Amino acid sequence: MKLTIRIHCPDQSGIISSVTQFVHEKNGNIIYLDQHVDKEAGVFFMRLESEFEDEINLSVFKQQFEQKLAENYKMKWGMHLDGEKPKMAIFVSKYNHCIYDLLSRYHSGELLVDIPFIISNHQDLEYIADQFQIPYYHIPVTKETKTLAEEKQLNLLKEYKVDFIVLARYMQILSPQVIDVYPQKIINIHHSFLPAFAGAKPYHAAFERGVKIIGATSHYVTAELDAGPIIEQDVTAVSHSHSIKDFITKGRDLEKIVLSRAVQLHVARKTIVYNNKTVIFS
Repeated sequence: MKLTIRIHCPDQSGIISSVTQFVHEKNGNIIYLDQHVDKEAGVFFMRLESEFEDEINLSVFKQQFEQKLAENYKMKWGMHLDGEKPKMAIFVSKYNHCIYDLLSRYHSGELLVDIPFIISNHQDLEYIADQFQIPYYHIPVTKETKTLAEEKQLNLLKEYKVDFIVLARYMQILSPQVIDVYPQKIINIHHSFLPAFAGAKPYHAAFERGVKIIGATSHYVTAELDAGPIIEQDVTAVSHSHSIKDFITKGRDLEKIVLSRAVQLHVARKTIVYNNKTVIFS
């Protein structure tokens, strides 16, 4: 069995040796270790993978780790057994490029999650859910019904014990009513023109400005719109020879690729959030 441990705590000597010694004492073999120190903040980050020939009692393992290491080093930490598939809910509106990409990767076994349902404020993409045999919940959202709609969403998330949410071009702003229940567990995608080209038609604005690159950014959702910790970004070159349609096509290709990478990093437990930034392990 394989166990992944993520840690961040005040930087001090002896952390790596203490953790590796603890794993060794439990008959574990360390197969991966990556660490980073934010010298300005004085914070130590580490991700470690270890294998155990025999089954371990995870509850006891966690309790002893907390008592022997975490309390002493003031750690914030998490542990996950390999093979545990997190439950991922997808929120979507009318654009289909991101959801198709995610579901294709899920169907092929590339994306190791369970998807209990899809939520949308429109009915347009229900046919996609049907293709992949995933329940689809249509929950309309208006200014007047937003609070009630989010209560329905939260009830479904709780009922299915969802671990994290992916906004696959969900064109609604989530309120703290939802965000506070899933801190650092809601992943969004948007074009990288913000804030320079905010609004309904960013690619049109970028075209008019004559930009030379376009991009996409995936980040964790916070109460401040499109200002959460960044997980993944990418860009592609454009020129005067490209039309607005070319901009949109290239942009959507980037959006689905960047979102997929961000989701994969989250699922592999390769992200740690600190001070509205992320440490991304290789």
